Order: sequence, then structure tokens, then C-alpha cells
Amino acid sequence: MKSIFFVGIGGAIGSVMRYILGSVGAHYFKGTFPFATFITNFLGCLIIGLLISYFGKNGELNPSLKLLLITGFCGGFTTFSTFAAENVQLLENGNYGLLFANVAGSVVLGMGGVMLGMRI
Repeated sequence: MKSIFFVGIGGAIGSVMRYILGSVGAHYFKGTFPFATFITNFLGCLIIGLLISYFGKNGELNPSLKLLLITGFCGGFTTFSTFAAENVQLLENGNYGLLFANVAGSVVLGMGGVMLGMRI
């Protein structure tokens, strides 16, 4: 139950931050390219990379903090950061086929799911 609490708090903060960044981005970046989402995804990837490295080097740190920041905050801020981190893990482990399948499959199925959902 404690783990769920930390993930939930982090997720709420990450979601609010994504909303704020999206609102600010929409105000400053007008046009057809989704700059706010693009920037959010990059920042989420940068943050999760920093946190994974930090927790990897400081494994004795409180596991609740890891749940709050990585699973909660980064997950609420952008699931793309988790997607990217998992793909880096596949790359580092030499699982190139799985890496390609995950990237291509996620993009194609994700877009297909959105289109299907819109049609339903």
C-alpha cells in the first residue's frame, strides 16, 4: 500500500507538470508540429536517464523515493520516458530484434489504436 501511495503522489505531480508544460508550450509554440509534447518527451527521457543512473550508483537509497520519482513522476510526466528507457536496456543487452519490434510495434500499434479508438 505504501508503494502505491508513492507512485500515486509522483504520478499526480508528473501529470500536473505535463499539463503546465503543455499549456505553456501551446501558448508559445503555435503551428502544426507538437512542440510541447516533443519537449515533454525529451525532458522526461532526460530526467529518467538521470534518475536511473543516480539510483544505480546509489542503490542504498530509499526505494520509496525511486518509486516516487521514476515510476510515479516520470510515468505521470510522460510514459515515453519509460518506453525510451526500456529500449535503451534492450539495446545495451544486445536484443536488437526485440528493440526493433518494440519501437516499430509500439509506434504502429499505438497509432493504429488511436485511429481505431477514434473510429469506434
